[in-house]
Amino acid sequence: MADLKQLARQIFQETLAAIDIPATMQRKLRREGTRLRCDGKIFDLREFDKLRVVAIGKAAHAMVDGLAAVLVPFVRFKGVVSAPTAPRKPLPGMKYFVGGHPIPNEESWRAAEEILALLKHCDERTLAFFLLSGGGSALAELPLERSLTLEDVQQMNRALVTCSASIEEINAVRKHVSAVKGGRLAVAAGRATKLSLAVTDVPAGNESALASGPTLPDLTTIANVDQILEKYELLKKFPPRLRHWIENGKMPETPKSDHRCFANAHFQLLLGMDDLFHPAHHAAEARGCVTCCDNSTDDWPVDLAAESLLEQLENLRRGNPGRRVALIADGEVSSPVTGDGIGGRNSAFVLACVEKIAGKKIAVLSAGTDGIDGNSPAAGAVADGETLEMAGAIGLDPADVFRRSDAFTLFARLDEVIVTGPTGNNLRDLRILIAEP
Repeated sequence: MADLKQLARQIFQETLAAIDIPATMQRKLRREGTRLRCDGKIFDLREFDKLRVVAIGKAAHAMVDGLAAVLVPFVRFKGVVSAPTAPRKPLPGMKYFVGGHPIPNEESWRAAEEILALLKHCDERTLAFFLLSGGGSALAELPLERSLTLEDVQQMNRALVTCSASIEEINAVRKHVSAVKGGRLAVAAGRATKLSLAVTDVPAGNESALASGPTLPDLTTIANVDQILEKYELLKKFPPRLRHWIENGKMPETPKSDHRCFANAHFQLLLGMDDLFHPAHHAAEARGCVTCCDNSTDDWPVDLAAESLLEQLENLRRGNPGRRVALIADGEVSSPVTGDGIGGRNSAFVLACVEKIAGKKIAVLSAGTDGIDGNSPAAGAVADGETLEMAGAIGLDPADVFRRSDAFTLFARLDEVIVTGPTGNNLRDLRILIAEP
């Protein structure tokens, strides 16, 4: 069964290698002389005196490099980049910040200030590019209420990410508190022509959740926020200054679709779910697997997602007797932190499968395409039908490890972690389940 684990690793690595953000940028954003073509729209660069670039997210560096390949050397631009790592080759005219994730840090704060300063001078002769990818919610942050400190914002974010709320609920709160989320960067860019290009780690149709929708109209309202705050008893977990600001009715509504700032705003998805499924499906089939893709378990509780996907895998195996089968799934499962261990939702998903696949010819891999899983140094983990026995042999109980949110520690001791380092991209988490006949 070790071969199945290796097979899953190979499929994951081949999928990562196929995600080429600069090449995708050049394919979907084409320049013909001074004319820039994007999704059927044409922007004539001669009509603009200034080009401004705001890049936020885990794929920010790759996206900036791709944009530069399209535009340089014919035009130069200025901008701000906030990513979880420093750039390998900084570009002239760009200011770089190493923001915090999943909790904003001082660089996140400074990046947001620089972005707002950059956009302040935009006018109708400005073309502003917004390069957005996953993780952007934490990598650039500044509160609307300027009396709040960085420590206040950090406390709020810790309360949000540990309260069991969905990402949609978390983002609804973030958008209403932030000066750079929920469409407010579009407002800040004023009369500029705005072109947002996205590498998304959110479900199709929910693009405003990406980086908390800094350039898109916000569909959530203050009433939604009030319900979320009450549902998870968040106000008592928030810092006093933020709590008083909200309770005193000072939180303004986010900009909606009828706001004038969106009249000249455009949004184009560069990479999404299909760009993750296609190379994974191809890699699995090239290795002799009858393969199906599934995205039905997005945002499900980790235990239910494990049960559902393993059931689908079994059905796929029954329907293809004598054949090796593979199920490819994407999305993010919900795995609330219940202990002070090391791990994340991907290793937690694999851990939730360990007892269910014990003794079976099955391997399960789950990993983040950004190379990061929670507070661990890994992207995720892989296990098979022998993992439960191996864990018992070294005195580890998967159920106890799960309660302590310490999945990384177990898989690290069994040499079953997936370590890639930051990948420079961020589509969605990828799960690969393989079964032998």
